[in-house]
Amino acid sequence: MGDLNLHIASTMGILLGVSLLAGTLAEYLRLPKVTAFLLVGLVLGPSVLEWVSEEHVHSFDAMLKLAMALVLFGLGCQFPVRRILQIVPRALALSIGELAGTLIIVTLGLWFCGIGGRQSLLLGCLALATAPATTILVLKELRSDGQVTDLAGILVALNNLAAIVFFDVAFLAMQWLGDGPPGDLSGQICELGVSFGGAILAGFLGGLVVSFGCGLMHRRRWLALLVASTTFVLGLCESMTLPYMLTFLVMGFTVANSSDVVNQIAEELNQLGGLLSVLFFAVHGAELDLNAFVSAGVIGVAYIVFRSVGKVTGVYAAAKLTRQHDEVRLWLGPALLAQAGAAIALANIAVTRAPEIGEPVQVIILGSVVVFEIIGPLLIRHSMLKSGEVPIASAIHHTESTPLEEAHELWDYVRASVGWAFGARATASDLAIEPLIRRGMLGIRQSASFNRVLDYIEHSHEETYPVVNDKQEVVGLIRYPLLSNVMFDPGVTELVCAEDLATPVEAVMHTDETVTRAAELFNRIQDDCIPVVEREEPQALVGIVRRSDVMRVLIRRHGRAG
Repeated sequence: MGDLNLHIASTMGILLGVSLLAGTLAEYLRLPKVTAFLLVGLVLGPSVLEWVSEEHVHSFDAMLKLAMALVLFGLGCQFPVRRILQIVPRALALSIGELAGTLIIVTLGLWFCGIGGRQSLLLGCLALATAPATTILVLKELRSDGQVTDLAGILVALNNLAAIVFFDVAFLAMQWLGDGPPGDLSGQICELGVSFGGAILAGFLGGLVVSFGCGLMHRRRWLALLVASTTFVLGLCESMTLPYMLTFLVMGFTVANSSDVVNQIAEELNQLGGLLSVLFFAVHGAELDLNAFVSAGVIGVAYIVFRSVGKVTGVYAAAKLTRQHDEVRLWLGPALLAQAGAAIALANIAVTRAPEIGEPVQVIILGSVVVFEIIGPLLIRHSMLKSGEVPIASAIHHTESTPLEEAHELWDYVRASVGWAFGARATASDLAIEPLIRRGMLGIRQSASFNRVLDYIEHSHEETYPVVNDKQEVVGLIRYPLLSNVMFDPGVTELVCAEDLATPVEAVMHTDETVTRAAELFNRIQDDCIPVVEREEPQALVGIVRRSDVMRVLIRRHGRAG
């Protein structure tokens, strides 16, 4: 369709608006929102529709780096020293296995495929990197919690640090072993040390400033402080060519260990980074180049396969040797496959330092990123679900109302606000509850499996579900707010039935009772609906009456009376 020549503000609006719609659809389809945002950018970007021009994509560079910095800052905040001491002994063994497996399999595999030794080595180093923003934000979206989640966070940080170090060491080794003069090797090693030392120092000082400032200022000023500190430190890293990813990991780590309000600081970071993250992935999707994937060809496919095998088998072998849990052995590796920013940045550096080596490497990285960024979030979600570390609310799609119901409710509130007539003059006390009964609610059999219960919840817009016996009598209620934070563990789903999840019924109604009676009951209980049953024995379930329907009737009567 060609470039629409939009102003950059309109480009941002289109990306955010379409991403919002895609994210809603992703929830319905049980896909990570990150995948939806990336696909939005890919479709709207230069590779497909060209609604977002390459010029606009590059204009967002500073904002994208800030988004990445905030993600890494937040990641560092999750690891106080006491937690590091608990996790690191296990994480180091797994990290060594993963890094060794990936480096060896990718380097040797590509070399046997006919790629030169130097290019194979560089690609092996770049294969170590895992996309931190993609991985961490998918974990946050899932609200996952457990050993696989914790280890994934640590290994993401170690992977990117290792990729940067191995990349620079590989270049030094190639220069030393090359045909030309080796140059001042000691000077280059010193320069590398200064770069990493400067990044650590900048992160440490930045973290102290944040901790001190947040302790000194009222919380309403924290957001301004965080914006000022992160943007200044990011600019400092760019000016001095310091590895900013390392800087912000250290900055978060410093805050975690120097502030007693680190959780509140992390909440402010989430507010600041939420909108930027949507834009980050939408723009990042626009950067994905389908032509680069085609150009990478068979070697690109080989790189994808070798990297995937290296990470999965590396983690599996290390976990087995150190006798880690089955969940870690099977699902940690697939959760580390996403790859983007760090690998692309290092590939660009390779082109600058040695174009004859770097340019083929860059083509393969840009091509493979298209695959890893699309399948990576899907694998992370699948891995967390299989490891039993995702709460039910994140594992299924459940909404409290339909768009039509929301529109109806909005219309009623507008009519009540302006005093429009509502028709019949009956008072709420005269109105029977019968017209408000939702008769489609047949209840959940007490013997229903856990998966059947979840399926019922997904297709319902209530938050309270009657559990019935063979006579259709209500024997309990399943309350979604109590169930939503329970971890979805595939290993125990066959052992749990609806009866195990039910809690006592606090109130029931009969078909001949009034709206006034329903309002009285809702004032005493917290449930969003009340079961309606027959008066005669057995008191079979007829349906439910919803709190919102009763409130709507009361609003109508109030609007008419006013």
